[in-house]
Amino acid sequence: MSWGLILLLAAIVFCNRYVFLEPRVPVKLPALLEQALQYAAPCLLTAICGPIILLDQGAVRPFPDNPYLWGALASVILACLVRNMVLSVLASLAAFYALCALL
Repeated sequence: MSWGLILLLAAIVFCNRYVFLEPRVPVKLPALLEQALQYAAPCLLTAICGPIILLDQGAVRPFPDNPYLWGALASVILACLVRNMVLSVLASLAAFYALCALL
């Protein structure tokens, strides 16, 4: 994929998100559609991360030895407990690399 195409797609995504979610833009959406747009990012993140966590080259990773699954669970728990974005990301990365070293 060329850099031009990547930048074009990034600009399209940014414009779509900006127009619909920026409160100062005079575009008004129905309340139901606005509420649905708030769930778009978590849904996309789940769709991207799910196969990475559960699959390894098309095969399901073994459950007890899956550092990606344990790292994801640790990330969710740390994010709920810490409530600081930077600190929870750093702690999650540390937990994931520690799990990779142990498993």
